[in-house]
Amino acid sequence: MKSKIITYKALTSAVIMAGLSSCSVSKYKQPEMKLEDSFRNTTQIEVVQDSTVTSIAKIPYREFFTDPTLLALIDSGVKNNNDLKVAIKQIEIAGLSYNQSKWANVPMVNLNIGTASINRPSDNSMNGMMFGSMLGQRYVEDYNSNVSISWEADIWGKIKSKKESALASYLQTQEAAKAVQTQIVAQIAQGYYNLLMLDTQLEITTQNLELVNKTLKMITKQQELGITTSLSVQQQENARDQILASVPVIEQSITIQENSLSILTGKMPGEITRSLKLTDMKTPAYESVGVPAELLSYRPDVKMSELTVRRAFANVKTAKASMYPVLNITAQGGLNAFNFKNWFEIPGSLFGTALGSLTQPLLNGKQLKTQYEQSKISMEQSELNFKQTVLVAVGEVSNVLATIESADKQEVITSGLVVRSDRAVTTSTKLFQQDMATYLDVIVAQNNKLQAELSLANIKVQKLNSVVNLYRALGGGWK
Repeated sequence: MKSKIITYKALTSAVIMAGLSSCSVSKYKQPEMKLEDSFRNTTQIEVVQDSTVTSIAKIPYREFFTDPTLLALIDSGVKNNNDLKVAIKQIEIAGLSYNQSKWANVPMVNLNIGTASINRPSDNSMNGMMFGSMLGQRYVEDYNSNVSISWEADIWGKIKSKKESALASYLQTQEAAKAVQTQIVAQIAQGYYNLLMLDTQLEITTQNLELVNKTLKMITKQQELGITTSLSVQQQENARDQILASVPVIEQSITIQENSLSILTGKMPGEITRSLKLTDMKTPAYESVGVPAELLSYRPDVKMSELTVRRAFANVKTAKASMYPVLNITAQGGLNAFNFKNWFEIPGSLFGTALGSLTQPLLNGKQLKTQYEQSKISMEQSELNFKQTVLVAVGEVSNVLATIESADKQEVITSGLVVRSDRAVTTSTKLFQQDMATYLDVIVAQNNKLQAELSLANIKVQKLNSVVNLYRALGGGWK
């Protein structure tokens, strides 16, 4: 009797110690990440890096962008883009999995409507001899209808940990959808800006083509008067044809960009209506960028990475709890008879059983221990991936700030170049008319004007796209 009491106490102590040790990993904490107070900004851009000031990361896209045409395109993309719809469907799938995980604490109930069996053992077997002597027949019938219930007590939090893992997966799908939408918003905005840039290129090219044609008429007239040679006419014709050859390329690019925007907005490829020119576009305000720590709350991919750590932590708890004793309670009740006519005879055919078991895994080829150690390594990997994601995010913001400053400087220089190039064209034309400059001076001046104006359009759209990248890199308006 004493030995049984000692054994019981030892078992109870072991269970309690196991429970205490399982509590040591029960509370999740976000991985520590040392972040600077501000983004690296070696540029001359005056940006506000203060957590008390509203960052553009907190501004919804409908407030960040102001052009009605662009907003209509973005709204259509958010509503109709198929990639985003797929991501939303994934949320629904994960949501169903999470809701199903909530039922893990509820007992499993199964109804066996009816089972009929006939057992005819060998005549030379022990059962066959017993059936023949005791029952007077060579076979046994068995008819059964029952309800069975089984329930596992969540002593060590294994079921709770599985629910935490399912919740983290569900939240990840939400952040994934946000990331897809943020990317779509950025792609539509940049595609729209690129389309306006191509319109500007086509307009600049057409204007310069008219200028070249006017000069060609003037040189042709001079050739007729014997003032210049046919070579100057041929050179100007070559310059005209080079410009003409670029027009179909620009028109092709416009069509391709319109098709890409249509697909992003969930529509068949078609023409995109626009009312503003690139020169009319106002650069969205971007000076308020907040602090790096805000990326943990606003950037979807960072939040997804952190949720991966959270899910891995829950898996560690599940793996550890799997090594502790499992308390299972099962019960069964229903109707059972060896004769069909007595199957539903009540209360004679009624039966019921109940069983409780406490099972402790002992020797299983170190499978549970290995799974636990692997889960800890996976959690460490997820923590490293999270830290890397944060570093990349901070780096992206810093890189975009440098790109914006570079575009600012280039815009100032190129704007001056456009003004001077325009003056050079006027001057060279007048001098050529007065026989004080050659036709080559005119061609060079016109070509420089064309290239300067095209460069200015490219720089303008580069800055607009960079501001969009900054908005996306900071989180894209998600709260």
